[in-house]
Amino acid sequence: MSRVKKMIKRMKVKNELMRQIMGEVLGTFVLLLFGCAAAAQVKTSRETKGQFLSVNMAFSVGVMSAMYLSRAVSGAHLNPAVSLSFCVLGDLAWIKLLPYSLAQIFGAYLASGLVYLIYHDAIMEFSGGVLTVFGPNETASIFATYPTDVVSVQTNFLDQVVGTAMLMLCILPLNDKRNAPAPEALLPPIVATVVLGISMSMSANCGAAINPARDLGPRLFTFTAGWGTEVFTCYDYFFWIPLVAPMVGGVLGSIIYLVFIQWHLPEPEDESESEEFNEQTKVTEHNNKKDEFFHKMSSL
Repeated sequence: MSRVKKMIKRMKVKNELMRQIMGEVLGTFVLLLFGCAAAAQVKTSRETKGQFLSVNMAFSVGVMSAMYLSRAVSGAHLNPAVSLSFCVLGDLAWIKLLPYSLAQIFGAYLASGLVYLIYHDAIMEFSGGVLTVFGPNETASIFATYPTDVVSVQTNFLDQVVGTAMLMLCILPLNDKRNAPAPEALLPPIVATVVLGISMSMSANCGAAINPARDLGPRLFTFTAGWGTEVFTCYDYFFWIPLVAPMVGGVLGSIIYLVFIQWHLPEPEDESESEEFNEQTKVTEHNNKKDEFFHKMSSL
């Protein structure tokens, strides 16, 4: 056992950024594995083994599991829009934004590949062996998000901005010491519940991606796995909306939280001032007791 421990210590990654990248890759992998696998099960079974709500719940469980897994290592951003927002807020160094984002996209890509392997037979049977983006037997939506035909580009963009803004607006107070923060151990299930609420209320227009990595990683996989360039050109090049709009929405939600809530919270009490006040209080109490003692003695 001691030899195993020594070997593990030697294998430990000492570079902090590399550890964080590994955490984001694995965390996003877990998130997308839950979500895309549920989508594949519902789609290929023609909703006999789950419904749309099943996919929403699976993504939420994925968020919770991924946060418990990687939060202590990388902060479990799992989303380039979250990483960008934290950069704007000063909680993440700007130099880490690109590595974090690429790690998240890569994790989503790997998860999509594994889901494809697990459900390959079911996907081929459902689609008749033809991998398409359109039609009753399309399977591209198992992996990436696609819009409803009747919804305009402007509405889809607004949809993603609002959804991601709500995500940031609801999760920022959870870890804000000046607000009423949630217990550390309960953060993952609370965030998962927020994601579930957004998915259940704002996914009809274009799938509620609210996460560029969640959409681009699987979309890149479908592009390389046989669906072709249609995954990028379909619906008037819809693919850019889940990439750009969540980034805008994440920053917007963060700014709204700052302007409407955080700037107006009471300032935290300075620890040094508090210690000095306590010390002065003790000295005063001691002097009062001393004076009281001498007063009693003199009265005798």
